[in-house]
Amino acid sequence: MNPQLLQKYNVPGPRYTSYPTVPYWDKTPPSVSEWKSLVKDTFQVTNDTQGISLYIHLPFCEQLCTYCGCNTRITVNHQVEQPYLKALLKEWQMYLAIFGSKPHIREIHLGGGTPTFFSPDNLRYLISGILESADIHPNHEFGFEAHPANTTDAHLQTLHELGFRRVSIGVQDFNPVVLNLINRRQTYAQVKHLTEKAREIGYTSINYDLVYGLPQQRLESVKQTIEAVIELRPDRIALYSYAHVPWIKPGQRKFTVEDLPDAAQKLDIYNESRRMFEEAGYEDVGMDHFALPSDELFKAAASQTLHRNFMGYTTTQTRLLVGLGASSISDCWWGYVQNEKTIEKYYERLEANELPFFKGHTLSREDLILRRHILHLMCNFETTWHNPREQCGALYEALERLEELAQDDLVEIMPFHLSITPKGRNFVRNISMAFDARLWANEPHTELFSQTF
Repeated sequence: MNPQLLQKYNVPGPRYTSYPTVPYWDKTPPSVSEWKSLVKDTFQVTNDTQGISLYIHLPFCEQLCTYCGCNTRITVNHQVEQPYLKALLKEWQMYLAIFGSKPHIREIHLGGGTPTFFSPDNLRYLISGILESADIHPNHEFGFEAHPANTTDAHLQTLHELGFRRVSIGVQDFNPVVLNLINRRQTYAQVKHLTEKAREIGYTSINYDLVYGLPQQRLESVKQTIEAVIELRPDRIALYSYAHVPWIKPGQRKFTVEDLPDAAQKLDIYNESRRMFEEAGYEDVGMDHFALPSDELFKAAASQTLHRNFMGYTTTQTRLLVGLGASSISDCWWGYVQNEKTIEKYYERLEANELPFFKGHTLSREDLILRRHILHLMCNFETTWHNPREQCGALYEALERLEELAQDDLVEIMPFHLSITPKGRNFVRNISMAFDARLWANEPHTELFSQTF
């Protein structure tokens, strides 16, 4: 990556797991009746072919990882497990009532928090409770996020028996100084055991989450982490840029900007990590992701069937994503809603027999057009607009904004077609921002997003 281009384009920007992004949703969410109607319409059109996806947010963690930007609840009291799971199943029953017929579940992802905070028996209770009222799509993909320090062999075995074949392990870094600063209590031996046991049981895709730009990270120590990762050879790697947002996540105030690698150091860390992965046979997939050619994520990218939603990149594409749990976001293609963020408020809404969302957005025609282009850029590094239904005034405003990026050889603009150059792939967030009409119409006066690099 060119340092001059990095300095020029390293600005705050969204990660585009949706368009519009959450800060620019309408101030008034869809009414309950409107949301039910949108969900039912999408379900009836797509359930028999695509199926539906489920994201289940399990927010509890025994300790706070100070780098984390997720919605979490810190506790060592495991008595919280059963009440929360019963609430999840009650919310699921509400959606079953909306569907009116048995859903075909294509994808389940357990996120957090720490999903493996919950005991294997309680996770079986949850997943069994969901599946007893549903059919499993023949091309399903079930995955979960695993903390190396508390994911047991029993967790792996139980979830495998329930149909899970993908596990994402939160590695972040192997350096003990860095792990201590981010309050991450885990070891290389735990990651190695978890990886080997998952393969032995029969998991077909193992992902490692890594973060660069963490406090006290140095190039040499990161190279040692990458060497260890390559030796363990996960199928996928997510290499995320640390997002320093202490105004949103106070836990990040444990360290300051002075503790973080500066822009030049961070660039060196990224470039060297990328080089090492590519030399080891990993291919660049989408934004931040690398995969072995044998993995389904790479195959989806190669066939241009890669999809992106609130769960990140996925090999399955369903128009209906139901988010269960506190802070979860649902997407019915024509609209979004987000659940109450606090567990207490989430419980309160469910006890009143109400769908527990508190904000949302119904997409306009312009939103739908711009989302299509942003999705194509984020997943395929190109987009087209031959059909008038793919065009709007905001599209041509975006092309005008991209002229400078074209001069920097980051994009190539042709009649009815835009492609991102190999040099421009690292700047896909900046390129997508050109299409973000709501961002340009409402430029934030406060800090909303992390830096794009």
